Amino acid sequence: MEGIGGPDALNGVPARYWHRLDDGRIQCDLCPRDCRLHAGQRGACFVRQRVGDGLVLTTYGRSSGFCIDPIEKKPLNHFHPGSSVFSFGTAGCNLACKFCQNWDISKSRDMDRLMDAAAPDEIAATAAAHRCRSVAFTYNDPVIFAEYAIDTAVACHARGLATVAVTAGYISPAPRRDFFAVMDAANVDLKAFTDDFYVHQTGARLAPVLDTLLYLRHETDVWVEITTLLIPGLNDSDAELSALSRWVADELGTDVPLHFTAFHPDYKLDTLPPTPPATLRRALRIALDAGLAYVYTGNVRDIEGASTRCPACGQTLIERDGYRILAYRLDAHGACTACGHVIAGHFGDFTGAFGPRRVPVHIHRHAGP
Repeated sequence: MEGIGGPDALNGVPARYWHRLDDGRIQCDLCPRDCRLHAGQRGACFVRQRVGDGLVLTTYGRSSGFCIDPIEKKPLNHFHPGSSVFSFGTAGCNLACKFCQNWDISKSRDMDRLMDAAAPDEIAATAAAHRCRSVAFTYNDPVIFAEYAIDTAVACHARGLATVAVTAGYISPAPRRDFFAVMDAANVDLKAFTDDFYVHQTGARLAPVLDTLLYLRHETDVWVEITTLLIPGLNDSDAELSALSRWVADELGTDVPLHFTAFHPDYKLDTLPPTPPATLRRALRIALDAGLAYVYTGNVRDIEGASTRCPACGQTLIERDGYRILAYRLDAHGACTACGHVIAGHFGDFTGAFGPRRVPVHIHRHAGP
């Protein structure tokens, strides 16, 4: 990272993670794309731009909206279940997923849509005022607005709020250390388990994502859950699901929750059929047979597939209907009330659930400490 001067009010704030090349270009070092930029050019994410002899983040302090969600929507089923999370994102993305469910945000080239401006302290103050348990960087991938997310996470921690990253994990080692050093939990989208899928459906590669998962699991205290969107005919074969599940069990551990979610036709894959419920049930069984203790289905109504069971005695511990918690049978230490087995995750006293609401929020301006 090179030293950078003051912010440019019209073009963004100085970015980290770049260096000059001998041919006069500058290289962005944030993610494995290694975008090399001439004057005025933007990276593949669209939000990191060369201005003069430096790189700026054009979306710092600008959001596509703020909402309060249930934490299960991220999805995180083992991180303070039932709690509310203050959620926001910006625009742009460093992947090019043909199946993106938030393509109007992640693929936006219109910075004027980012009408909700907020400084990190204002976000933290507003989330605290609404009694949220955590703040999530989501909707588009937060690694591309790493400087904004890091500053906001620091402000959140100062107010006792936890931080959550919803990400595809496509980030280089140096910024990865800084980014996840201030995150308490992450849901990582493992799009598939073949490099061919990543190359042809996302414009990225598989290996850096696996590296991020290994780093999070073995070198940090970040709570990790994984989501794989199952797309008919592209990443839902028995062989691929088995290989993915075995890798998670062998390399990350059997207590890492894995979510299989249903694809709905959208963006550039709008002619494919939606994921059949039978595919989700098949994937769940394959993952359980591979030894994973906590496997879930999502984007469909499936009480059995959404609920948490004790891997020791089989008791249903958290019964869910979508984002609604119907029953909760864990003690304050996260142990099964039937047999005492401790469930992996972050739990605590359960006083009720936020429920399936989605509450739009306006930022408190110039909020004091």
